[in-house]
Formats: sequence, C-alpha cells, structure tokens
Amino acid sequence: MSRNVPFPYFTTPPLDYTPAYFSEVMRSFTVYVQQMQNPGLGRNTTTVFTNMQADNDQGLEVGTLFQIQGVVHITLANFSYLAGNSGTGQVGSVTVVTT
Repeated sequence: MSRNVPFPYFTTPPLDYTPAYFSEVMRSFTVYVQQMQNPGLGRNTTTVFTNMQADNDQGLEVGTLFQIQGVVHITLANFSYLAGNSGTGQVGSVTVVTT
C-alpha cells in the first residue's frame, strides 16, 4: 500500500442515524479499500521472508518470490521452475567393433 497517501478518516458517529454520516463512512471505506489494493512503491532497508515457497513456482502469481536451494527467484509469466523434470530416451543402437 502506498504510504504517501493519508489514511481515510472515519468520523465519530452521531447519536441518530443520518444519511450524510452513512455516505461519509461509505466514502472513507471506499478510499481505504482503494489504498489497500494499490501496491504502491517499496523501499526497504531490511526484509525478512519467513514462509517463502521452495523448489518450484507452482501455484504462484507472476512476480512472487520463491527460492531454490537458497537462491531467490521471481515467478515469470513465460518461464517455469518445475518441481521435477527428468526424461530418458533411446535413439537406435550403436555397435563398436575393435580389431
């Protein structure tokens, strides 16, 4: 969330219901939700990730950090880090004759 925008102010409610107060609460709540959905800028001196996914990027959205053997990676839209990837194959045979 962007920290350079002040949080909305929720006023003290009146003793009786008033449409104007309800409208003000709804406006403030709308501003709050918009601020929460805005990722804003980030600048950190120290960052600690306590539950980072390991070994693959399965199920992560683009831009999410994960680690493989202690190396941090970022999930990309056009590249996958598979949990397991192996293959075998055979193409014909080779005969070696020595004389």
